[in-house]
Amino acid sequence: MISPIFLAHGSPMTAIEQSPYTKFLDAYGQTLHPKAIVIFTAHWESPVLTVTSTDDVYETIYDFGGFPPELYAVQYPARGSVSLAERLTRRFEAQGIDVRKDERRGLDHGSWTLLHRLFPAADIPVVQISVHPFLPPTQQLAIGEALRGLDAEDILIIGSGVTVHNLRMVDWDAVEPTEWAVQFDDWLIEQVQSWDTWKLDRYRELAPHAVRAVPREEHFVPLFLAMGSSTPDRKPEILHRSYQMGTLSYLSFSF
Repeated sequence: MISPIFLAHGSPMTAIEQSPYTKFLDAYGQTLHPKAIVIFTAHWESPVLTVTSTDDVYETIYDFGGFPPELYAVQYPARGSVSLAERLTRRFEAQGIDVRKDERRGLDHGSWTLLHRLFPAADIPVVQISVHPFLPPTQQLAIGEALRGLDAEDILIIGSGVTVHNLRMVDWDAVEPTEWAVQFDDWLIEQVQSWDTWKLDRYRELAPHAVRAVPREEHFVPLFLAMGSSTPDRKPEILHRSYQMGTLSYLSFSF
């Protein structure tokens, strides 16, 4: 059994920098021994749920600019899994969820920056899945529910995003988290740990500073996708919590 997780991928520098969060990732990865990885990434948006389907080595996609040259030198040569992609597709279809396959897409930085820290050998098959940021939380949870039970097969499900992600409000000189970002995460933790899906579905109305914390939903919805793939009888746990630049949250959960 390997629990589904939501991990903050934060800045692309997560792949190479040393910070409290990357130290956590390095250590946490050593405790995990998945047979395969399924990752929902905030950096692949699609109106139809899309699953990578290949047995080849993925291209490492550098979907960012203005970072140090050593970041662009990082390669993550993991392979995909056509057989797992087919299993996932059948599960989604069984739940009435429209789904298609993509045989060419590589791993974007929402995936490989985290996987590079967790599993540096790149020797575990990976299937990457897109997100539809404009579906409500209840529908995101339902997509995740289609994957329930895979954790019992030691297939690791990861939602890769960020809870507080407003790049216009970062403070480059901040050494402490901004209070409003903390208040939003505090509210989120309470609802996630109590599995209050009614409040989570209405987070934009009920959570303090929700619109400021989540100006656009693509980085937020992977939380619900990972959560949905678990079950309410398991109490979600905080894996890590820290902040960079005042407002960039590295809050991460295990479900």
